[in-house]
Amino acid sequence: MDHMLYVAMNGATQTMLAEAANDNNLANADTIGFRSDLEAFRAMPAYGPGYPTRVYAMQERAGVNFKPGVITSTGRPLDVAINGNGFIAVQAPDGSEAYTRAGNLQISANGMLTTGAGYPVIGNSGPIAIPPSQKIEIGSDGTISVLPLGESPEAMAIVDRIKLVNPPVDSLAKGSDGLIQMQSGDSAPADANVHLVTGSIESSNVNVVDAMVNMIALARQFEMQVKMMHTTQQDDTSAAQLMLLQ
Repeated sequence: MDHMLYVAMNGATQTMLAEAANDNNLANADTIGFRSDLEAFRAMPAYGPGYPTRVYAMQERAGVNFKPGVITSTGRPLDVAINGNGFIAVQAPDGSEAYTRAGNLQISANGMLTTGAGYPVIGNSGPIAIPPSQKIEIGSDGTISVLPLGESPEAMAIVDRIKLVNPPVDSLAKGSDGLIQMQSGDSAPADANVHLVTGSIESSNVNVVDAMVNMIALARQFEMQVKMMHTTQQDDTSAAQLMLLQ
């Protein structure tokens, strides 16, 4: 009985973890530049004294779906989207370099160029600072040009260039904050072949229909495992009653 209960209990626990990951993907269906997580189960023998007669399920994140989302034109000068593969370099909260596809850029109160989530965008020599200006333009190569306050149009000047990278996806890992980082902890080199689509943003790559279907399947799987635990309890009770009659 304990074998059956153990397998059912473990399966229900791991299914709950998979449901949480799937629900997180679904919740970020409208998050700009979001990359969905891929989930998988695998069988793991339970080793200990004696033979490994018990096998439990283990849920794990198989990777990240790096398929591009849909690019939508907004006309906003600070909105940018990666054309094809690649990432925008940003500064993570711990000061390290991280990468994102979220191109809904903005200028903070202290003049720093940040993503919509508040992560500073990295340029040629660190986080990019934007001087007071009346116009800002971002080129397809990431070059940022500004027109200083009170100047004529011909006074447009380049202030920095957004660092764009394109490391191999198998060398990347996604953190709990949604940022992408190198598994080695190093910084990826700038790639001149990565280009931006200005005045546009990229949507999340979450397939809402697939996520909804997966949510229903996982819910039914969890229900089945809970029923198995109830069945085990009933069988155990019946067995105890039979033993009392002996």
